[in-house]
Amino acid sequence: MPTISKKGHDMPASPIRKLVPYAEQAVKNGKSIYYLNIGQPDIKTPEVALNAVKQNDIEILSYSRSEGSDSYRKKLAKYYNSHNIKVTYEDIIVTTGASEALLFLFSSTMDPGDEVIISEPFYANYIAFSTASGVKVVPAICDIDDNFALPSVKAFEKLITPKTKAILICNPGNPTGYLYSKEEIEQLAEIAVKHDLFLVADEVYREFVYDGHKHHSIMEETNIDEHAVVIDSVSKRYSMCGARVGCLVTKNKLVRETFLKFAQARLSPPTYAQIASEAALDTPQSYFDDVIEEYVGRRDILISELNKIEGIKVAKPKGAFYCIVELPIKNSDHFAKWLLEEFHINNETIMVAPADGFYSTPGTGLNQIRIAYVLNKESLIKAVYILKEALKVYKD
Repeated sequence: MPTISKKGHDMPASPIRKLVPYAEQAVKNGKSIYYLNIGQPDIKTPEVALNAVKQNDIEILSYSRSEGSDSYRKKLAKYYNSHNIKVTYEDIIVTTGASEALLFLFSSTMDPGDEVIISEPFYANYIAFSTASGVKVVPAICDIDDNFALPSVKAFEKLITPKTKAILICNPGNPTGYLYSKEEIEQLAEIAVKHDLFLVADEVYREFVYDGHKHHSIMEETNIDEHAVVIDSVSKRYSMCGARVGCLVTKNKLVRETFLKFAQARLSPPTYAQIASEAALDTPQSYFDDVIEEYVGRRDILISELNKIEGIKVAKPKGAFYCIVELPIKNSDHFAKWLLEEFHINNETIMVAPADGFYSTPGTGLNQIRIAYVLNKESLIKAVYILKEALKVYKD
């Protein structure tokens, strides 16, 4: 039979979704599952976004511009300006999710064999995007004992080679919940300018910042207009994961023109989803205030309950809604499958994401899991109790 491509062979399976068949079988066997593995918020989507679609009287569902509709981009520009990100609508290209934005950006700015430095651990699909583009990931290793802070500038610069084209961060971070300080953003900006690199920030969790801290965007830096690229999405901000609407934001005209060549190949982003996303920008601040309060409460309960388990280590997130947990086990892949196949308490079990898929360094993260605290507080308490009891009887 014909063979698949080497690229297809090398493409990693999602650490978040590869356990789905085991979960489906567990449900068939009568188990209830607390899903801690995926960042699908249980927060209600703003009514203003849903109503914009429900009450729309479109008679022909036509293409929008490949860049996205002008009305949506102009409204987006106002949103960014309100966050001290001084852009115009022409600096924005709407995409089919942040994933498409990253994939097209990799193809627009990097050739096969080029390198991108990514703070590790990182969102697992970054590896998929780099593999699809033939780009090598060079990890800037961050440690749980340091709450996943960036390594020093000196250590960071040692990673740069003639093949390095970009630095990619997620701020606040998935899977760690780490929030980059203003000083760290300034340091990265200096490195990008000094070595003539792109500085790419995945800022889809911008609103999810806790404990009085402030999010600082790379596009608030005034000296890196030609270097800075922001990737964004409505998925988490408005609990609209199914809309599949994201965007690329940059003042670099050549990047936008090149990016648009790839974007034109998919014709346009989804029309109805853009209508919903545009309406979502009218969501009142009270919505976010309530959401942030809820997530802070969930985080605090989760961390408190986890710290009661002997032998584990957990970094406290300052943003997003994830945390990395180090367990007293050898292999979290095996542990996650065992939880679904063999373990339960009163027919209840948990589904977690093994953390090795968030690392590119071989053999790293094998004893860690990522937890998404997107369940209500009562469910989180039950889920951690199940984890605690499971660890008492699990054998590597």
